Amino acid sequence: MAVGVFDSGLGGLTVHRAVSKRLPEVAFCYYGDNAHAPYGVRDAEDIFNLTCRGVERLWDEGCDLVILACNTASAAALKRMQERWIPKDKRVLGVFVPLIEALTERQWGDNSPPREVAVKHVALFATPATVASRAFQRELAYRAIGVDVEAQPCGGVVDAIEAGDEILAEALVKSHVEALKRRMPHPEAAILGCTHYPLMQDTFQQALGAEVKVYSQANLVAESLADYLARRPEFLGSGTVSKYLTTGDPASVSVHATQFLRQPIRFEAA
Repeated sequence: MAVGVFDSGLGGLTVHRAVSKRLPEVAFCYYGDNAHAPYGVRDAEDIFNLTCRGVERLWDEGCDLVILACNTASAAALKRMQERWIPKDKRVLGVFVPLIEALTERQWGDNSPPREVAVKHVALFATPATVASRAFQRELAYRAIGVDVEAQPCGGVVDAIEAGDEILAEALVKSHVEALKRRMPHPEAAILGCTHYPLMQDTFQQALGAEVKVYSQANLVAESLADYLARRPEFLGSGTVSKYLTTGDPASVSVHATQFLRQPIRFEAA
């Protein structure tokens, strides 16, 4: 029984770590498309094609269910994949749903009209492609009214993380937070809308201030996945082996993954 976790690079490891801890009996196969990272500066067609290629590779590993642990792929490719591409015996899920459920305090299946929620001023930090898609704002508007979302495209942060440059990543995060706060001085909540960003969560929190609630996706996705598999165990798949796959250089990717997660991780060539 195996579940696939897809990401453009290293960021999805934050989700992988959380789902592995929540579901220790499940084998997880991770696919990082490091050779083509970052996705956040690519156009929608390119993101769609690369995401489909990675998902198919995970299906080959016996993962009938794949989590797109990449906000850019979820924003730019998932809807099209679900409508036109995914066969009936497979499932591909994104990472927006659990986040919006938590922010609006309502379940995804709740189709009642949008209503007011407690949080009124939300800062969204995401890749340029995710910000441009407006996918988060669109999904949020289906469920909540009166929420002001200020989005900050965080150019360079994913590149710095993928390169293993923590000092540059920290500097860029602080710069992007300062830029957003010039437009929204007092956000009540902040969304880390890229699965790379939890690797820098302490830096985001320090720059934003202790009074701002920072929503990170990993644990929310883990709980949502556990609930999904309890209801749909048939999508656990035939795979039985946990592994890490990359389209990049396995040795280099392993070093950077180990550095950021502070635990030994060994990637294989995809």
